Amino acid sequence: MLRILLAASLALAASLPTAQASDDPELIFKKSTVWKLLTPDHKLATYAIDDPIIDGVACHFTVPEKGGISGMLGVAEEVSDVSLACRQVGPVVFKEKFEQGDEMFRQRRSLFFKKTRIVRGCDKTRNVLVYLIYSDKLIEGSPKNSTSTVPIMPWGEHGAPRCEDWLDK
Repeated sequence: MLRILLAASLALAASLPTAQASDDPELIFKKSTVWKLLTPDHKLATYAIDDPIIDGVACHFTVPEKGGISGMLGVAEEVSDVSLACRQVGPVVFKEKFEQGDEMFRQRRSLFFKKTRIVRGCDKTRNVLVYLIYSDKLIEGSPKNSTSTVPIMPWGEHGAPRCEDWLDK
């Protein structure tokens, strides 16, 4: 019975999408943090993702990935530690309007209940994009989070658009 339940859980996990944004994040590198003898090590994984509705902004985030037997089987409950850095990497071009706190990226972090999310906002006074990464659970959230800001600057001959002009009011 346990084998059937485990097989069904693994099949379900394999069929679930991991990212909900327009593109999956690009893996930059992984670094082992805890060595395991016969199973995968615990690691920190650093990813890059471009904002899907704002050209010229990229974010890098680091999340822990559990090894061991549960990590190998894809059933590990990942911890909520996360870090985030976002930067302007070209001229900022808004493709569509957005609301404060709109979700830019979502990734499943456990078989059923936990997701990592990146949301965006606009600091109208300073013309700065604000990005927040956090993890949540179905029952309770997590206070662990990280914030990064992107001051919108002119780029070459391109002026600096105002983020508040693109807020869906």
